[in-house]
Amino acid sequence: MIPLDPLPNLIDQVYARILEAIIDRTLPPGRRITQSELAEKLGVSRQPVSHALHLLHRQGLVAESGRRGFEVTELDPARIRQLYEVRGAIDALAARLAAGRAKTDAAGRAQLEVALEAGRATREDTPLARLIALDVDFHGAIYRLAGNPAIEEMIAPQWPHMRRSMATVLAELDYRGSAWSEHETIAAQILAGNAKAAEAAALAHAQTAGRMTEERLKATDKAA
Repeated sequence: MIPLDPLPNLIDQVYARILEAIIDRTLPPGRRITQSELAEKLGVSRQPVSHALHLLHRQGLVAESGRRGFEVTELDPARIRQLYEVRGAIDALAARLAAGRAKTDAAGRAQLEVALEAGRATREDTPLARLIALDVDFHGAIYRLAGNPAIEEMIAPQWPHMRRSMATVLAELDYRGSAWSEHETIAAQILAGNAKAAEAAALAHAQTAGRMTEERLKATDKAA
């Protein structure tokens, strides 16, 4: 991890950097970390690291481990399945609403098209962190086009966990292509204004991702 500049929002920066390390598995599940270790790597004092770790602890991304230590939590396959069940319902709603507004919200439509084009430009050597960011951007564009701020507000607290789960399947080259193929289908139905088809495609995408992630996590647990 690269040292940070001591700007006023240092705690936010430290939080974001540790979170990214957890998501891309620079800090893998089960890894024990200490405030002093992270402070040294990031080139900051222990105070912002302490605040950031306690934020991550409240989100369930790290757990206390020994004196002044924390441990990156494991991904629970059952919990991930539950999150995807909820996300499927939210994504389906968002896609249906977005399809209803696609022809009248030019800015929202353009944002979705930009997100889709960025995903098309990925390659086999695209870094995992970039793939996850593009995936989030795509779904975020749909949420905004839906025109209901409550959708983003409800899903936002779960994104750190969802991004961790994305890393499980997006690390596999064969799924990267199929994921964006499913994105293409969802976007095509939204942009065409086909509300029911967009809703069905978004739900199917979330269900597939949830099933694959759960299966992958279970397989990893058995191998361990």
